[in-house]
Amino acid sequence: MFTHSHIRWALLALSVLAYFLACPAAADDMNGSSGLPTYRSTVSEVRVTFFATDESNHPPATLTISDFAVVDNQRVVRSFRSFARSDETALDVVVLLDLSESVAPRLQVVMSDVLQLVMQEQSIPADNISVLSFGGTSGGGATEGAIGETSASLRPAVLCASSCETSDSTSKLLAVKSGGATPLFDALVFAAEFISQRHAGRLDGGPADARTVLILFSDGDDTISLHSAREALQAVLDQGALIYSVDMGKPENQSSNQASGAIFLRRVSEATGGRYFSFSHGSSRQGAAAAVLSDVLEDLRASYVVTYDLPSHEAGFHSVRLLPTHNLNLTFHSRSGYDYEPGDR
Repeated sequence: MFTHSHIRWALLALSVLAYFLACPAAADDMNGSSGLPTYRSTVSEVRVTFFATDESNHPPATLTISDFAVVDNQRVVRSFRSFARSDETALDVVVLLDLSESVAPRLQVVMSDVLQLVMQEQSIPADNISVLSFGGTSGGGATEGAIGETSASLRPAVLCASSCETSDSTSKLLAVKSGGATPLFDALVFAAEFISQRHAGRLDGGPADARTVLILFSDGDDTISLHSAREALQAVLDQGALIYSVDMGKPENQSSNQASGAIFLRRVSEATGGRYFSFSHGSSRQGAAAAVLSDVLEDLRASYVVTYDLPSHEAGFHSVRLLPTHNLNLTFHSRSGYDYEPGDR
């Protein structure tokens, strides 16, 4: 059964489109156009939702249609059909926690951050915050009916859904322990299916128009998944979720251009239109989880939608980039392209 949210994202899939991931850790999965995660478009108008950040990583006070150009498959687009603020104002937040051995030194701090988020956050209804985990142990194993193809000991778990502020949920969060392998790709597929189930359940209540944001705490390294990096990204893209990743790896890996985990986190965040943060993001007053959510809310309120005529009817993948025209310190965040099939028009 389709909800209003499903229909909305289906329409978006018809007009903005296909997105790719290029990462050394997943190179074998990304070779060839047939391996790209995609949405497909069969219409002549391209619709792109985006936000911009300045040199301080904050949205600019004002943004006009003359402040950017779109590069669509190497063709520069400056003539637009429409340009307006996005009307999305509600969020559904899913936190995905890596409990594997490789992030053990930082797990206690992360759990403190997440508890602070679920107990004190006032800007999002309690029913719109859920926490999932993978790797390690959750104190009670995977929840009944949990999704996943790995063995029970590696299956991702739902720690709390829509009731994370209750004492039972808090106890479950405090009971998690780190250790073991890292089924990151499987966990992203699990999270996508969890989000899909959340969308289906909104017929019985909840905000039908909520934008789903996946806050991923991980070092980005996968060691044992059954799914590929491409399949993981495609699953998240299919749900229209933004990934905001918080890198729990070593600081030297976060700044390295060669560290595959950090590269993966950056690329999945960019591909979905989200952002990447180092673990140090936040302050002594505000933990990383709350700091990221604050940025998510700021980004959402500063989002825009631009539409333009399809500049080329060439079949296949069309990359999309937004570039500044005046203020070169601006960075634009959007999904990365679409796959066009002219034969189906």
